[in-house]
Amino acid sequence: MDCLFCKITEGSIPSQKVFENERILVFKDIQPAAPVHVLIIPKKHIGSMNDVEEQDLPLIAEMHQVAQQVAKELGVAESGYRLINNCGPDSGQAVHHIHYHLIGGAKLGALTGISDSHA
Repeated sequence: MDCLFCKITEGSIPSQKVFENERILVFKDIQPAAPVHVLIIPKKHIGSMNDVEEQDLPLIAEMHQVAQQVAKELGVAESGYRLINNCGPDSGQAVHHIHYHLIGGAKLGALTGISDSHA
């Protein structure tokens, strides 16, 4: 499989890791849209939100728990952050591996241009 995020999880493409466990990896976005901009990905390849199956729901829930933890660790839990998932071509999804953008550290306003070109 020629998936950018799968290559990052296996270590063949380097990343600035923020969090990692057996199932989830969080790393800094290489083109941040805000002072805090990390990507939360499952190590299991799931193409998009539309590909999530019932057996994946605990993993999706864990991704949300990790988002809460990372937001606290990065100092944006209290001030506020966005958790964004792009699903499909019209949303800007270019990397077909489910992921969340966690963005914060500034007053964000009407931020709509978060595509995977920031990944």
